[in-house]
Amino acid sequence: MAGRVALVTGGARGIGLGCSEALVKEGWDLAVCGVRSEEEAGPALEKLRESGRRVHYSRVDIGDDDAPTRLLDDVRSRFGRLDLLVNNAGVAPAERKDILEATPGSFDRLIRINLRGPYFLTQAAARFMLEEGRPGRTIVFITSMSATVASVNRGEYCISKAGLSMASLLWATRLADTGISVYEVRPGIVQTDMTAGVAAKYDALISQGLTLQKRWGTPQDVGKAVAMLARGDLPYSTGQVINVDGGLRVQRL
Repeated sequence: MAGRVALVTGGARGIGLGCSEALVKEGWDLAVCGVRSEEEAGPALEKLRESGRRVHYSRVDIGDDDAPTRLLDDVRSRFGRLDLLVNNAGVAPAERKDILEATPGSFDRLIRINLRGPYFLTQAAARFMLEEGRPGRTIVFITSMSATVASVNRGEYCISKAGLSMASLLWATRLADTGISVYEVRPGIVQTDMTAGVAAKYDALISQGLTLQKRWGTPQDVGKAVAMLARGDLPYSTGQVINVDGGLRVQRL
């Protein structure tokens, strides 16, 4: 993987950091973006740079209209190539509310960041990849079990992830003849800042058997799945969903 470049959105915290860590271990250079300042993201970035790989950070809100242009310009100027896009950045509702009480503002915010942003970043990244014409390029969408599991107190989040799941199928279909593989990685219950507020709820559910493997998922679990796809270990599987959920979706009697 030496010399190959990955763009990981939200790649300095949570699941994104798990992906970034797995990639630098395998020799990838990284372009990472997030909404925090570079100083705030500093400890995570320094840890990544200890690998000896090049790591560049951009402070960009993926939901902004100019985000794709800014990020791809950064990648072009600093690395000159792009081999992997990991669409990871996303947010939870600012406040969990029953769908009978949901607000247009919360809905629009999640769609802008979780769905619209990755959709058009993928468009820009795919165009850049096609201009380069290198073999072995990959696009990964990090979604959620919420793409198919209904949570009525955060409907806008579920809808944004379901839309992102369809986006992965659309891009897999469109890019199949170009040599660009597209995958969806669908995490289950993963221990991050986003889930910290409901830790007690999920601790209880996991202990009661919600997942076959009775533990939380980790960002590193997700990162290993992304690294596998980035290596090209599933070359005949474009468009597929990789569940990283400890067996949560296995139906049982």
